[in-house]
Amino acid sequence: MTVLESAVKATERLRALGLELPALGFGASPHFVNHRTVDSSVHISGQLPYRDGVLLGQGIVSRDVDVPTARDLARQTALNALAVAADAVGDLDRVRIVQMLVFVASTPDLGEQSRVADAASDLLVDVLGENGRHARTAIGVAGLPRNSPVEIQLVCTAVEERSAP
Repeated sequence: MTVLESAVKATERLRALGLELPALGFGASPHFVNHRTVDSSVHISGQLPYRDGVLLGQGIVSRDVDVPTARDLARQTALNALAVAADAVGDLDRVRIVQMLVFVASTPDLGEQSRVADAASDLLVDVLGENGRHARTAIGVAGLPRNSPVEIQLVCTAVEERSAP
């Protein structure tokens, strides 16, 4: 059994992957909020591949950005979305992903948008386990904000906390 498989909590899995949730505040806008709760659903605004306030890539996938790089950017974008989700529900260990929408700025003939999105899906499952499994749509678009190659939007819910025996 690997360290990741033996980790029970999402926070432990995140650490086992050598990752930490980024600080919120990146991409703040006066025009929208990072998340909105409606009934039991939390809608996470589209996130971009920022790290420490820097957009990690720009351009169109298969023209300016290769697929492996786009996958790395999707992974970072999913990590950013997880940070917002954890803030929205109060704790990473309470996050359950319902749906993920992945936009990939790509040439019309790429056809590998789902491969790019797979990197984000893998991260969510690696960190959240079963709570990371989700419905998903991956689509190619002509362009994204700030010329980002990837944007991810999530819908999640909060898992009820279990009381100690």
